[in-house]
Amino acid sequence: MSFNALSSVYQQVEVNTCNKLQLVVMLYDGAIRFLGEARTAIQAKNVRAKAVALDRALAIIGELQSTLQLEEGGDIAASLNSLYNYMNESLLLASANMDPKPVDHVIRLLKTLNSAWTEIAQKTEPSASVAQRPTVPTPPIGIPLGEAHRPLEVFG
Repeated sequence: MSFNALSSVYQQVEVNTCNKLQLVVMLYDGAIRFLGEARTAIQAKNVRAKAVALDRALAIIGELQSTLQLEEGGDIAASLNSLYNYMNESLLLASANMDPKPVDHVIRLLKTLNSAWTEIAQKTEPSASVAQRPTVPTPPIGIPLGEAHRPLEVFG
């Protein structure tokens, strides 16, 4: 079996065994990687490679956006939706103008989001023992106890 085939099998197993938060982190990682490839292609004036890399990154951003639960996720989901729209527009302009600056900006935004989701995923690892979990503060007045302790569902 070739290295690429083995790598593909490994990635399938990894995707099929991770939780939703880990999958979100993996999607951000992929988008950042493809945008790095797009930036390199733009700088090299390689239109075909730019198109392939941007198509992949846009597909990932589209997947992230399509899984947002706008009603359940409230303001956070709405803000992410707007941010993903902005990223799409920026990347389409970058593609049309062969300009790496919007790509760099979107990479920075994705890295910030990725960092936040990575931290959330690490804090909600099911394998963490009860002794290692941080204590949950008392919920603010007016919020039922059950809602304050439930993880925020932004992605479906």
